[in-house]
Amino acid sequence: MDEKAAIAADTLELLMMNQTALRAALEEISLWVSQRGSTNVHHNVLGALGALDTHAEEVFSGIERLRS
Repeated sequence: MDEKAAIAADTLELLMMNQTALRAALEEISLWVSQRGSTNVHHNVLGALGALDTHAEEVFSGIERLRS
């Protein structure tokens, strides 16, 4: 792996870690909101979290390709 690919992979990995942390925080807030009766907001957040999960898989795949 060349230096530029390594830097790109490392940077993407850090962004993935940030995305994972944000996802966890959003899920916690969404559950809190749901427990207070706003199930529509909760379901909307769950839909957005699903998109994050899908994109995370693609980013992880890209990181692995850069590292190979």
